[in-house]
Amino acid sequence: MSTATDQILEQLKVLTLLEAAELVKQIEEAFGVSAAAPAGGMMVMAAPGAAAAEPVEEQTEFNVVLEEVPADRKIAVLKIVREITGLGLKEAKELVESTPKAVKEGVNKESAEEISKKIADAGGKVVIK
Repeated sequence: MSTATDQILEQLKVLTLLEAAELVKQIEEAFGVSAAAPAGGMMVMAAPGAAAAEPVEEQTEFNVVLEEVPADRKIAVLKIVREITGLGLKEAKELVESTPKAVKEGVNKESAEEISKKIADAGGKVVIK
């Protein structure tokens, strides 16, 4: 590999999950591509009378994404984000100011709804994905 690609690889190794997700989004937008796996690949024809496909598994892990924070509710949302994430003031402020941004990832449905309610009550707009 060239030194340029080696340097990029080393920089990628130190990214947090949130930073990596943001990088993927920026690459998708900049180059007009998608990082999602192809939806079907090759299509397989089922024989007549064949059993239906297995049921799709229900989603068990959810991400709570802070979409928007009104300027007059920023401090209230910031306090809730710090409470939920355990981040320091500077990190929480950066998260709140860089919306849309994941506040919590990989949580169960009940926790996601609880976090969403807290942020919404403080004035922030939240989406559960």
